[in-house]
Amino acid sequence: MTEQLILITGGSSGIGKAAAKLLFQKGHRIILQARTLDKMQAAAQEIDPSGQRVYIYSTDLTKPEAVEAAAQQIIAEVGLPDVIINSAGAGEWLTFKEATLSHFEETVQSPYLATAYTCKVFHEPMLQRGSGHFIIVNSGACYISLPGAVGYLPSRAAMLGFARALHADLYRTPLKVSMVAFGKVNTPYFQANPRSEARIPKAAAILVPPMSEAATGRVL
Repeated sequence: MTEQLILITGGSSGIGKAAAKLLFQKGHRIILQARTLDKMQAAAQEIDPSGQRVYIYSTDLTKPEAVEAAAQQIIAEVGLPDVIINSAGAGEWLTFKEATLSHFEETVQSPYLATAYTCKVFHEPMLQRGSGHFIIVNSGACYISLPGAVGYLPSRAAMLGFARALHADLYRTPLKVSMVAFGKVNTPYFQANPRSEARIPKAAAILVPPMSEAATGRVL
């Protein structure tokens, strides 16, 4: 299997970290990108004690200028990723009564805008190279309506819409787009949000070449 350079946003915890571990074990180089530096450092040390094949970049993915600057730095220092797994952002489950005005802004910023920004800044370099794969990590909740998630569900529906629109836009290019919609995943996020449920991610590995050749444009 050919070694891939894989960027994972939100890679310091949860699904992103689990995917990073699995993909590292399969022989790929990993870039972790998240906001909290100490959590990324701990995750990188856990995944790759040698410190040779896991790279970390502390970035506020809700700020477009920060995402753009980080992309330029990553390309210059490590290289252009072959695969980008967008798994940053979770969001609280709150009822309409519980939600504050800022809650709605926060749930749009991450995961939706963080994902859109990340795909956008790497899109042109990938096109110029002639290859690249955007993987969007979503929740199965993007398809349904549930009480107690007035910010979370719209943000997940936006992720679904973005994945579909991006795939349609890039359909006749060399770039691939896939979305993974998880149901139950055993992560700290779900322990803190008892209204949602969770159990674990291996779908991300399916979407890394060579297995991804049959999965582009699909939801797993």
